[in-house]
Amino acid sequence: MPTPPGDTPRVDFFIAGVQKGGTTALDAMLRRHPDVQMASRKEAHFFDDESLDWTRPDPAGLHDLFDWSSDRVLRGEATPVYIFWPNAIERLAVYNPRARLVICLRHPVFRAHSHWRMEIAKHCDTQPFSRAIREGRDRIAPAPDNSLRIFSYVERGFYAAQIARLLRHFPRAQLLFLRTDRLWSQPETELARLLDFLRLPPAQIALRDYILPVVPTETAPMTAEDRAHLCRLYESDIRQTGQITGLDLQDWLDAGYCEPMGG
Repeated sequence: MPTPPGDTPRVDFFIAGVQKGGTTALDAMLRRHPDVQMASRKEAHFFDDESLDWTRPDPAGLHDLFDWSSDRVLRGEATPVYIFWPNAIERLAVYNPRARLVICLRHPVFRAHSHWRMEIAKHCDTQPFSRAIREGRDRIAPAPDNSLRIFSYVERGFYAAQIARLLRHFPRAQLLFLRTDRLWSQPETELARLLDFLRLPPAQIALRDYILPVVPTETAPMTAEDRAHLCRLYESDIRQTGQITGLDLQDWLDAGYCEPMGG
């Protein structure tokens, strides 16, 4: 993919992951900052659009979501699938190698269950969670398609490889990793880190009523057996993710860990 002309305006930062990790709340908070312009809709799904010609990509589909009349704002966009989708990070790096990327990381076991509940609510899946995280993983096709978007409950939670891929295309200084649970429990502290990372002045933009999206009440809660199964799958990856990001994730390895936000 060719490098774009240097004088072409570019989106400055991206909230690139993870799905069901609080990116909607983060997007809403940043929209309240006077020096930020977020895309006119959350989740542009530009860099994961497989219908585009990526040998000669036209950024109009992304740029049309912004007002380019002002040069005094920082422009951002939030599509949490980018960190996971094949080639999305590579495409983003060519589009703007100076972009800053924000990654919200949620405990992968709870993320997987939340993802499944969302797909059940959208009638995109009908399998029980126990089957979806075991035999149901075989439904993902070899080539990226909707099966990868829908049924990747387990796959999206292996963060270490996704972050290693990020680091192959962006310097560490252009990446910020946040914990979803701390964004909930310590919003002012985490947002101060975010604004400092984006080189933005302080602002009171924390949403004290921040909640995760409402999920359908008819879905079954996660069983202890399913939780234990996923914890075993993710244990090594959680350790690696903590080492790569510098985040202290030791409490995620505790069998009694509970999310402070619920849902």
